[in-house]
Amino acid sequence: MNSRSTKILRELMAARSPLTSDYLANINQVTSRTTRQDVKQLDAILSPNGAFVESIRGTGYNLHIEDDQKFRHFLHDVLNEQTGEAMLIPVLPEERISYLIRRLLLADGFLKLDDLADEMHISKSTIQNDLKNAKKILANYDIHLESRPNYGLKATGSELKLRFCMAEYIFDRSEEAGQSLLNAQLTSLAKEDLTVIWKIILNQIKENGLTLSDIAINNLFIHLAIAYQRIKNGYHVSLYNIDLDDIIDKKEYQVAKKMVNRVEESFHVAFPQEEIAYIAIHLLGTKMIYQTSMEIDQVMEDDIYQVVMRILDRMEEKLALGIKQDQELIISLGLHLKPAINRYKYGMNIRNPMLEDIKANYPLAFEAGLIAGLVLEEYTGAKIDENEIGYLALHIGAAIERQKLKTGPKRCLVVCASGMGSAQLLFYKLKSQFGEKLDVVGTTEYYRLNQASFDEIDFIVSSIPISEQLPVPVIEVNTILGETDLEKIKSFVSGTENRFADYFKKDLIFLQQDFTSKQEVLEFFSETLTERQLVDETFLSAVEEREEVAPTAFGNLVAVPHPITPQSNQTFLAFCTLKRAIDWSGKRVQFVCLLSVEKNSTADLQSMYDLLGRVIDDPNIVQKLLKAQTYEAFMQILPK
Repeated sequence: MNSRSTKILRELMAARSPLTSDYLANINQVTSRTTRQDVKQLDAILSPNGAFVESIRGTGYNLHIEDDQKFRHFLHDVLNEQTGEAMLIPVLPEERISYLIRRLLLADGFLKLDDLADEMHISKSTIQNDLKNAKKILANYDIHLESRPNYGLKATGSELKLRFCMAEYIFDRSEEAGQSLLNAQLTSLAKEDLTVIWKIILNQIKENGLTLSDIAINNLFIHLAIAYQRIKNGYHVSLYNIDLDDIIDKKEYQVAKKMVNRVEESFHVAFPQEEIAYIAIHLLGTKMIYQTSMEIDQVMEDDIYQVVMRILDRMEEKLALGIKQDQELIISLGLHLKPAINRYKYGMNIRNPMLEDIKANYPLAFEAGLIAGLVLEEYTGAKIDENEIGYLALHIGAAIERQKLKTGPKRCLVVCASGMGSAQLLFYKLKSQFGEKLDVVGTTEYYRLNQASFDEIDFIVSSIPISEQLPVPVIEVNTILGETDLEKIKSFVSGTENRFADYFKKDLIFLQQDFTSKQEVLEFFSETLTERQLVDETFLSAVEEREEVAPTAFGNLVAVPHPITPQSNQTFLAFCTLKRAIDWSGKRVQFVCLLSVEKNSTADLQSMYDLLGRVIDDPNIVQKLLKAQTYEAFMQILPK
């Protein structure tokens, strides 16, 4: 299994529908012809191992698993290969950057660039380019590269920050909680030692009556393992006395002390007091709940409450979500922020394995999370990264969903000319079809319609044409409801009626463009939209500001740039497809959708976000849109 085959297998395993050779070629940055050859080789490898790749003419490739047990054994062997001596040589830019960071973090001394280039089978110019990106990532942890003539490069920074960075880049975080493995080629820590540390943590959690999430346990496990390895190699953290005194007084320090004592007994190694405090920092930065009754005022200290309210004020001002008074949101943000502020204080990183899913499926909540993150940056003076923003977005997303439930079902009145029998038939058909989503408030004959009160209804379902203007929309249907009738009503009940056409303008769809950089694309959009008086000259800087906070590339070759706060006088989408994929802050992008929301808008845009989510999530739709040559072809491909 080479790197390309592994990537193809991973994509096929995750896909819910067949994947085209174009899509797989884009993922691996090779031609479709090379991809077809790669798929043949992969199929030959899988055939004796309980699976095969089915090629569906004109559609793409599907993975079929015939013998689940055989296939699992095969995957286990592949994992061992990758984490053992035969580790794959990194191929893609992001893989190479991670590899460089790992090598620099774990090197005993200086590393020569020429040696690293030979090791990775790449040119000097390629490694120099990768190194620029690696330096940016390391700078986020206050780690710098010291360069010495004839010796090479060495990562330097505080021991605390070096360990935080190691936790993120040395462990394979894709493994299940508790099963993360240090890359065997890059470290000396044995798998057996990791198992012992894992058991110690689980036992101490149980003994101390704690409740920690799987992610929190995994993070603690990784950091304790790194602490043990670094102490064994003679490295120790340094904490200012004021920090040390502050930590020793907390109950988390006592729990950390018990964990460390067990590690010391198991491995015959001594942890200084500062190292115990280091582990306590991780417990301080974790949602640790003692399994006894906990009063809200223990969680919501006044300063935390003030931060939460500042966040909600800013979100309401920018996005008008109507969730400022949600008590459950206030409490959940308070519970989240108490340990989070400890993390920021000590510069700890935290990983969010759900980040990409949150960005793709809850874009509005993620935007609100960005606003919350900016308020936190003002309060803490620390940079809040995307992982944290993703966790904030989960709390906000739950509040948005609760708000939707409060609005209740849509209400309609049934109008029928052919007697109460047919009106009742319509009434019961609608009730059985839509259940709690639709409240049918009653039925009436056409001649009595002028006596009806329209204050209590959202729309009318009528089996006859109604020519006069009414204060609510009218949906005309057949007395015997057919599929088309039901679809019309369904789109109204779900809030998607005829809105897509409002957002997709023919003169804002630019296909098969030749741009070669992210900046070119953004400048093109800005100039075009300014010319058409849809935005003003500040729009580009607003979009760039949003990109600085968190890049808007979602994977699957898609980016959705937009400003943090609404800038335009109407809501619209502008699309641009590219002949070749470009680099968009470390991700490959070929399909760009610029989103601009109307200032002070109160419209429910969820249907538009849902549509974008379906496009972003489906590689086959993206590939078809990339091939579209005309506006008509483009619109036909979009999911209805």
